[in-house]
Amino acid sequence: MPLLIDFLCNLILKAFKISLFKWLINEFIVIFLLKTINLLSMKKLLSPLSVGTDAATLLLRLFFGGMFVYFGYGKIAMYNEILPQFGDIIGIGSELSFHLVIFSEFFCGLLILLGLFTRLSVIPVFITMIVAYFIAHGQDEFQAKMPAFIFLVLCIPVFILGSGRYSLDYLIFKPKNRIQ
Repeated sequence: MPLLIDFLCNLILKAFKISLFKWLINEFIVIFLLKTINLLSMKKLLSPLSVGTDAATLLLRLFFGGMFVYFGYGKIAMYNEILPQFGDIIGIGSELSFHLVIFSEFFCGLLILLGLFTRLSVIPVFITMIVAYFIAHGQDEFQAKMPAFIFLVLCIPVFILGSGRYSLDYLIFKPKNRIQ
């Protein structure tokens, strides 16, 4: 009987945590949408000029960096299983190639996510995606190499936009006497 009570209590706690998490996400979305609607008047909405380049840069950077941290962490967590399968596709050895991919995906992805040295961090990611698209998946159908292509293309706006205002780069290297 005590095991059943423990099980039910844990089940209720898990359900509460999940519903609390969903509630927090919903509240965040509602607040974000209300603030966005508040910022966007009809005049701004119909204007051809950018409404919020810094916010868009932040969202792009969070998505882009977050995805690479996710994929890189997966490779770190499954290191011993993935390494034997990882081929030497550029002629520097499979172990070194795998380490460079982990560096590019996890560590550079983390720097991009935080907005620290973003433009420099995008360069290894760009090179990794070129190798993934043209060499590692070069003979595959487009469906198989589409994620590499999408990330390769996304490297360009991330490089052009840089870190943006909402980043560690901006906090550390804040431009002085800049007209806003």
